[in-house]
Amino acid sequence: MEEMNPQLVFAWKAPLRPYKKRSRIILRFYLSVTLLLSLIIFFFGDKILLIPIWSVLFLFYILTVTPPPEVENKITKFGIEAAGVTLRWEVLSHFYFGSRFGFTTLTVVGRAPYFYHLYLVVPNPETKQNLIRLLSEHLVYQEAPHKNITDKMVDWLSSLIPEDVDEVHRSSVFSRPQPASP
Repeated sequence: MEEMNPQLVFAWKAPLRPYKKRSRIILRFYLSVTLLLSLIIFFFGDKILLIPIWSVLFLFYILTVTPPPEVENKITKFGIEAAGVTLRWEVLSHFYFGSRFGFTTLTVVGRAPYFYHLYLVVPNPETKQNLIRLLSEHLVYQEAPHKNITDKMVDWLSSLIPEDVDEVHRSSVFSRPQPASP
């Protein structure tokens, strides 16, 4: 018989992060941008900057080809536990919901001076409603996040990254009118 934790208020399982399987074309795009930046930096003489550029490419590659594991997230009487990390209510400030790769995400923000950001995937609308009800007892709920200049720049840069080209190509091929046969 499994013992019930009396301090556990709510628990759900979800992927560790939002994930969307990308095609090889996106990986080629990342590689071509990295090669272009590397050539520019190589000819300007700051060869040490090649290390972080290629490190970021490796990070993009790993996050693109590796699906995330499923973790159990918990809300307890003392705080939030996600992927083995526990944050107490005293260090948390507010929360809001967003969307990434078709997943609903919960973002919990910590208090100053650190402003921790805890990102959790919400698997379904019922879980979202439970989270709003439970978290609003301890934290401030924001309908939309307050974005500073850095957030706006990140949003703009992420809009420049192409969508999955295979899906765009497939939809344009099938929506093209077929030539009439004589």
